[in-house]
Amino acid sequence: MADSTYHITYKASAAKELRKLDRPTQRRLLAAIEDLAVTPRPDGVKKLKASDDLYRIRVGHYRVVYEIIDGKLVVLVLRVAHRRDVYRK
Repeated sequence: MADSTYHITYKASAAKELRKLDRPTQRRLLAAIEDLAVTPRPDGVKKLKASDDLYRIRVGHYRVVYEIIDGKLVVLVLRVAHRRDVYRK
């Protein structure tokens, strides 16, 4: 069902956060993010209480916060950060 795969896009700040990380961590995070194209709501996903459209996945000690735009089949990655920093503004 290639028609139902989502397109992954990154907020500029999320892409910058990802680039700052070491290569092995980047690879693990990118693999998890790429999986969101097929399954945007995987097992273990947490829906954030602050918004109806925001979700969070865990990848080791890191968190990926993203928005699902179902009407356009888009997953927008908003934040990639260590668990202690991910919710700080």
